[in-house]
Parts: sequence; structure tokens; C-alpha cells
Amino acid sequence: MKRESILKTCTTSTRFNRYAYALYIILFIYLFVKGDYTWAFLNLGVALVFDPFDTAVRWQQRPLYQKAWLFIHVAVMFAGLTYIYMQKH
Repeated sequence: MKRESILKTCTTSTRFNRYAYALYIILFIYLFVKGDYTWAFLNLGVALVFDPFDTAVRWQQRPLYQKAWLFIHVAVMFAGLTYIYMQKH
């Protein structure tokens, strides 16, 4: 009984995270196209707060494509923020 309630919570939480993640990615694309690169890459970083995959699964047990997606996401964000920092200084 207790396990079923945890699973129901995880699927609702995962669904919310996917929508929030998608909205932040759309906001990133909009701001990037608009030319506001600083806010675009900051919103790309905030999108990571909302893990689009099942958060109940431990990192070691996640499939390779999920790990790769998140690593690429972090790499693009850091590369963009580093580029912006170097341009301003």
C-alpha cells in the first residue's frame, strides 16, 4: 500500500518536472533567438532543477542515454556561460 502511493507520487512529480523542463527549454530557445544570451543560458541552467526523467531512479541505475542527455545539457550551459563571461571581461 505504501509503495503504491510512492509510485503514484513519483509519476505525478515526473510529469510536472517534464512540463517545467520543457517550458524552460522553450524559454531558452526564445531568449537565444532573441539575442539575450545571458538570460538564455541562465534559464538553461534552471531547467536542470526539473529533472525530466524519473527522479526515483538512482543515478547509477539510469540508462546511458539519460546520463548523456544531462551531461550534454550541463556542458552546453557551462560553455555558454563561460563564453559570455569571457566576452564581458
